[in-house]
Formats: sequence, structure tokens, C-alpha cells
Amino acid sequence: MSYEQNSNGENVGWSAFIAGAFIGAGVALLLAPQAGSELRGMLRNYASDTKDELVERGQEAWDTAVERGKEYYDKGQEALHDAGRSAKEFAKQGQDKMTEVGKEAKEFAKQGKDKMAEVGKEAAQSRG
Repeated sequence: MSYEQNSNGENVGWSAFIAGAFIGAGVALLLAPQAGSELRGMLRNYASDTKDELVERGQEAWDTAVERGKEYYDKGQEALHDAGRSAKEFAKQGQDKMTEVGKEAKEFAKQGKDKMAEVGKEAAQSRG
């Protein structure tokens, strides 16, 4: 389930919760009439309990969002470090290969120089 689907499901859950709370309160008032002061007290208590519940759920949602944000940040940091290590390894491999090619070129040049010296000696001996 993706985050967006989960978020929409939570919104539907909140809407259903609020609607159910109001319907329940209305049914309770219709079926059990109370004296005015007693009814106002019940409504105050109900509103206070509902507010506390909403604040608690809001705090839980906030904490979850912060936790997810930290997890995503940590994953991003880890991916960045991995990419940096990979780039360093790639550069080191390239540097090692260039050093190897340089040594091979130097050896090839030395062999060519030695061959030229040998050919020069042979030419001098055949003349003289």
C-alpha cells in the first residue's frame, strides 16, 4: 500500500469517526432528554473528550510523519555515501589502469630503444 493510499484511508477513517460521533450524540439527545444544565455538561464533556482524542491522534500522525521523514533522510544519506564510495572506487580503478598503461608504454619504448641500438650496432659492424 502506498503512502497516498494510506493517507486517503486515514482521511476516510477520520471523517467516519467524526460523523459517527455527531450521529451518536444526536441519537443520545433524542432518546434520553436531560435537564438543560445536565445536557450542557454532558455536551461539554463529550466535546472535551472528542477534542482530546483528536489532539492525541493528530500528535500520533505528526510523530509518524516526523519518523518517516527521518527514515527517508537517513536512506538518502546512505545512498549518497554509497554513490560517493562507488565513484571513488571507479576513479581509483581508472587511475590504477592508467598507471599500468603508462608502465607498459614505458617498457615498450625501452624495448624499441634497445632494438634501435641493436640495429645500429649491427649496421655499424656490417660497414666496418
